[in-house]
Amino acid sequence: MVWEEDLKNMSFSEWFDWVLREAELYDYGRYPVKGFGVWMPYGFKLRKHVIDLMRSLLDSTGHEEILLPLLIPEDLLAKESEHVRGFEDQVFWVTHGGLDPLDVKLALRPTSETSLTYMESFWIKSYKQLPKKYYQVVSIFRYETKATRAMLRVREVTTFKEAHTVHEDFKDSEKQVSEAVEIYSKFFDLLGIPYVVSRRPDWDKFPGAIYTIAFDTLMPDGRALQIGTVHNLGQNFTKVFEVRIQKRDESIDYAWQTSYGISERVVATLLSTHGDEKGLVLPFKVAPTQVVIVPIPAGSDEEKKKVFLEASKLSEHLRKEGFRVLADLDTEKAPSEKFAYWELKGVPLRIDLGPKELNEGEATIFRRDLLSRFKAPLEKLPEILRELGEEIDTNLGRRAWDSFKTRIAEVNDLSTLEEALKKQKYMVEVPWCGLRECADFITSKYGLEALGTPLKVREAVKIGELKCPVCGRRAVTHMRYARKY
Repeated sequence: MVWEEDLKNMSFSEWFDWVLREAELYDYGRYPVKGFGVWMPYGFKLRKHVIDLMRSLLDSTGHEEILLPLLIPEDLLAKESEHVRGFEDQVFWVTHGGLDPLDVKLALRPTSETSLTYMESFWIKSYKQLPKKYYQVVSIFRYETKATRAMLRVREVTTFKEAHTVHEDFKDSEKQVSEAVEIYSKFFDLLGIPYVVSRRPDWDKFPGAIYTIAFDTLMPDGRALQIGTVHNLGQNFTKVFEVRIQKRDESIDYAWQTSYGISERVVATLLSTHGDEKGLVLPFKVAPTQVVIVPIPAGSDEEKKKVFLEASKLSEHLRKEGFRVLADLDTEKAPSEKFAYWELKGVPLRIDLGPKELNEGEATIFRRDLLSRFKAPLEKLPEILRELGEEIDTNLGRRAWDSFKTRIAEVNDLSTLEEALKKQKYMVEVPWCGLRECADFITSKYGLEALGTPLKVREAVKIGELKCPVCGRRAVTHMRYARKY
């Protein structure tokens, strides 16, 4: 993580608050309700491009966007017992309409499995309608009791993309889980965010699911952050809400479901993974402004006017070529002040344009990811900028993955685990026998939390070479551990 190498006197927490504020992304802590933040225009544009990227992946795989009501009646939420137990201490309740007490309390949506399954009981009757894939991007509300944190731990999750699917049988629901994992993997790869994919332990699965798969990354402070989850819900909700379908063999059975979600933690991770001591470093594909043009006035008043005019013309030309581009035509600020401002904003490419460049038919291009400058012919700018955009995104992803891999260790015994933690290996993979008490031992002894097991069992585990370092029994898989947000 680039910023970690340079910010010797600033903690990650301080850096994160600083960049949210100074880059004008997200105002947190000043709105008079704890755990609620405000997306500012620049941050909202970034959020939009990230969401649009996910929408394109979902739309291209047959998902359909819907919008469910915000309020869920208490009796509806309580129908699936395991589900309501998992959320009962996190729900915000609406108890009055004006001055009148409501007959039934209404929950501000903590998630939408119950409300959508209820509607599916009216909509879906036959295997011929399946598979059905819905999604929505909405706010959800959870009364977070731990210390709240901008974007990472909030009470209103404003960017909750939740997908919900319906299937004829278990086999088809498993196929959908695999597709969801593939969609999320592609999404995070496109953003250059590194991750591991784990099956959560049964004691940490989504309430009401058969099992949960999670995507986790490491933040610059070494803590793991869950950035996406996929759940096979089985028939747990469809049995409660009587979602019965006629199957191909003409028998009647309950439908099978999956669900999967991401939140604004993706945006927080994007900022944190690529940022440095100067501020944001944004991928070209989602940057609100991909190219900024800074006029470098010099010479006579006439030459200075010409530079600003040509900068404006170039901006319009690049906009027509499909770039999100801005010409900074502020005459009160010096170029150096503009450079610092747009570097803080993380704009991937900057074009410096002065009399010398215009006379030579060239532009000076600055790459935010490499902090490097070079000359390019003005007539070939669109092609060059497109190529550079792809290079920047590839470079950011490669750099992030290289850093991520150095912070993970696979260990086979407790002494090696302790050494790995001393060497700042923030995520460790340990052979595991499958017993919760052995996972709990590592959690209590080292202050780590169990993230889950890799989706694929290692060959050494299959042939019985590894043993659980806690109890000495034969390992059946590995368990990943880290300190979590």
